[in-house]
Amino acid sequence: MLNIHGRAAISRAMTPLGSRLVRAGVTPDAVTVVGTIGVVTSAVVFFPRGWFFAGTLLIWAFVMLDLVDGAVARAGSGGSVFGAVLDSSCDRIADAAVFGSVAWYYARAGQKWMLLAALLCLVLGSLTSYIRARAEAAGLSATVGIAERAERLILVLVGTGLTGFPGYHVPYVLAVALWLLVAASTITVGQRFATVWRQSRARSDRAAQAAEV
Repeated sequence: MLNIHGRAAISRAMTPLGSRLVRAGVTPDAVTVVGTIGVVTSAVVFFPRGWFFAGTLLIWAFVMLDLVDGAVARAGSGGSVFGAVLDSSCDRIADAAVFGSVAWYYARAGQKWMLLAALLCLVLGSLTSYIRARAEAAGLSATVGIAERAERLILVLVGTGLTGFPGYHVPYVLAVALWLLVAASTITVGQRFATVWRQSRARSDRAAQAAEV
């Protein structure tokens, strides 16, 4: 949802920065790789130790590079097929690092239900992205859903940030965020499967009508 309604406005705001980076010789692929390494390192170093607030701030900063690489691509040569594949793959790596590190923390703490929630978020998030990729490869569209990547990251980082906020620990907020995300991601998977099914049926009906003519 946020990808549809908010990404265009944010992208326009990033355009001047993208132009400056292009003039400095920075490539969008370099921005993508640096951002991913930053997210993975921050998540793996901070979250398993329970340093949620510091980890959240660093991860949020590096996640913002996901918008900058697009601005660099638009200001430069317009990007490449490899760059698009790299960007999507790095998104999956970064997401897995965030939720995997939260799962690691709960595994060390012996909290099985929270470990389950984090693992479900990781799996359902990957499945959400996979359905879209497979649909687009088949010439269909599956961009619907109440919990796309932006919503997933906002929910989990709000949860980790408030959990580790210095001097103001909010109890159960990460638990609520993770289980809410499990529910929202499950709904999103259902929405995408339903959308692909309708488009597939419509395509089959058109093909059958064309064959009858």
